[in-house]
Amino acid sequence: MINKQDITGLILAGGLGTRMGRRDKGMLPLHGQPLARHVLQRLAPQVGQLAISVHADAGDYARFGLPTWPDLLPGQLGPLAGLHSGMQRATTPYLLTVPCDSPLLPPDLAARLAAGLVEHDADLAIAVTEEIDAATGTAVRRPHPVFCLVKTSALPQLDAYLRGGERRMRTWHGPLKLAEVLFQDGTPFGNINTPDELATLQAQGLSVPAAQAILAGTVAPVAETDELPLPQAFERILAADIISPISVPAHDNSAMDGYALHGADLGGDMPVTLAVVDTILAGRPGTVTVQRGQCARIMTGAVMPHGCDSVVPQELVQQASEHAITIAPDCIRAGDNRRFKGEDLMQGQPALLQGKRLGPAELGLLASLGIATVSVRRRLRVAFFSTGDELRSIGEPLDAGCIYDSNRYTLLGMLTRLGCDVLDMGIVKDNPQALEAALRGACASADVIVTSGGVSSGAADFTRDILARLGDVAFWQINMRPGRPMAFGRIASEGASALLLGLPGNPVAVMAAFYFLARPTLLRLMGADADTASLPLLQVAAQAPIRKKRGRTEYQRGIVERDADGRQHVRVTGAQGSGILRSMTQANCMIVLHEAQGHVAAGDLVDIVLFHGLT
Repeated sequence: MINKQDITGLILAGGLGTRMGRRDKGMLPLHGQPLARHVLQRLAPQVGQLAISVHADAGDYARFGLPTWPDLLPGQLGPLAGLHSGMQRATTPYLLTVPCDSPLLPPDLAARLAAGLVEHDADLAIAVTEEIDAATGTAVRRPHPVFCLVKTSALPQLDAYLRGGERRMRTWHGPLKLAEVLFQDGTPFGNINTPDELATLQAQGLSVPAAQAILAGTVAPVAETDELPLPQAFERILAADIISPISVPAHDNSAMDGYALHGADLGGDMPVTLAVVDTILAGRPGTVTVQRGQCARIMTGAVMPHGCDSVVPQELVQQASEHAITIAPDCIRAGDNRRFKGEDLMQGQPALLQGKRLGPAELGLLASLGIATVSVRRRLRVAFFSTGDELRSIGEPLDAGCIYDSNRYTLLGMLTRLGCDVLDMGIVKDNPQALEAALRGACASADVIVTSGGVSSGAADFTRDILARLGDVAFWQINMRPGRPMAFGRIASEGASALLLGLPGNPVAVMAAFYFLARPTLLRLMGADADTASLPLLQVAAQAPIRKKRGRTEYQRGIVERDADGRQHVRVTGAQGSGILRSMTQANCMIVLHEAQGHVAAGDLVDIVLFHGLT
C-alpha cells in the first residue's frame, strides 16, 4: 500500500494552446477561476505534497502559493520536460503528474494508480480508457501517459531516454515495468483544447467539492467589529485572539478534599502516621510551613502548601483525628491529586483564537480569565426572498395551481440560527423589473442576498439576464442531488455590492444547498474558522442498499438508529423527491454519497451529517 503522504502531485502547466489563441491554458477561466485551480482542488486531497511545473517564469502560477518548478531541459517543452523536472525535485518516493487543462480529474486517480502499481509490482502506472473503434465496433484501449504515477527512482531511465534524443511521453519508460489502470469513464481525461470545449464545460455543473472550494476561496470576513460585554457575546465570532492575562489555575492546588503531604513520606511496608498542622480552604492559603512527617487538611481548589506535592483523598485515610492521620503506605503515588499552576492555561498563551464561535464553554473560559468585554465580528446582514408567480404567503387564499411559500420560513430559521441579521423581502414575482428592483434594493442594505427559485433554465427565470447586467456569476449549476441549479456571484448597484447565493426552488433542495454550500460561505463571511464552518462527517453502516448514480454528489434524508445489538445503522426516509419537505422533519441526518460512489450495499459504511443543531 502506498501512503498518500509519499506522493507529490505535479500539475503540468504553462502550455500555450494554439487553438486558444496561444493563451496559457491553465490560466483560462472556468466558473470564475483558472482551469489549473480546478485541477489543484481535485488533486490536493489525493497527495501529500503539491507543486506546479512551468517552463521558465512562474508568472500567475506563483499566486497559487505552491512551489513552481521550471523546466530544466534547454529548449525542451511539453509534459516530458515537466516530468523530468518533477522527478529531480520531488522529495517523496512517488510523483503523480496531471495536466493543467483537465479540470474533471478523477477524485480517486492517485489511489487507483497506486493500487495498480503495487498490484503489478511496477515502476510506473498510467491511466487507460476504452473506446469503441468506429470502423470495427471493437473496444480499443487508449493510454493517457500524462496521468502517471511513477517512482522518482526511475529518473536515470528518463535521463538516458532524453540523451538519446527521444521526446515521446508514451515510450520514455523503456524497460521499466508499466501498469495500465483501466478507468471506465474517459471524460475526466479529456483536455480543454478549444473555446467551444471550454464553453461546453462552463455550461455543465460543477462538482460539489469544486463549488465548495470556489466559495471558500472567494469570500473574506466582514471587517467591522463590535466590542461587547461578555454576556452579549454569546454565539458571536471572535475578531481577535484572546491572550490569557493570568495562569489558570493561578497556583498549584488540590484536586481533592483530603490531606496535602510530602510524597517522600510515602512508601515502605508499614502504615504512615502524619501530624496535621494546618487546615487550608479554597481562597484562603495556608499560613504554616508543612514539614516532612506532617500534613495539612486541604479542600478542593485550595492552594497547595509550599513543599507539598501530593494529596491523599480523605476517604483513603485509615484513621483521622484533629491532630493526626494514618494512611496505608501505597494508598497513592507521589504527585497524585495535585493540579499544577497553568495546567489549564499559562499566562501569555492564546486562550481562544479569532474565528472561534463563543458558546457556553468559551464564555465560561473567558470569565475564568476575568475578561469582561471581547471584540467580535459584526453580524452579517442577509436579505432573502422567494421568486415565483405561483407562490402565496401564509394567510392568503390558495388559488388553483398555487402553493404556499415554505422556503422563506426555512431560510428564516436557518439564517437566524446562524446569527445573521435578516431582512425578509417577501415574494418577488416572475417579472424582470420586479426582480431587478428587489436585487438592487437588497444590494443597498445587505452583505449577502439569498434567493430561492429563479436560477434554473426555465422560461420564466430572468435571474441570469439581470445578473449579467448587475454583476458577475461564477457558476450556475452543481452536480448534486437535490439542488443542481444554484447561482453564486456578486452584484453591484449604485456604489453598493453584495454577494449572491441563488438557491434552488424545491424545498429540500433549498435546505441541502444551504447546509453544504451557503452555510459554510456565510460562516466564513462572519469570520468563523474552518472547523466551525465545516460540517463534521460521521460514518455509519447502511441498513439496506441505497441506489446512487456515479458522477454527482447526492444527499439523501436518513434516520440513524440502533438495532437490537446496540449497533448504529442508517436508513433512508423513503421517497427522496426534492419537493418532499416532510421527509426533512422525519430525518435526523443527511446521508452524504460522494461523487465517485456508486450503489451502496447493505452494511457498507456511508458518511452522514447529523441534523442536531441544524434543522
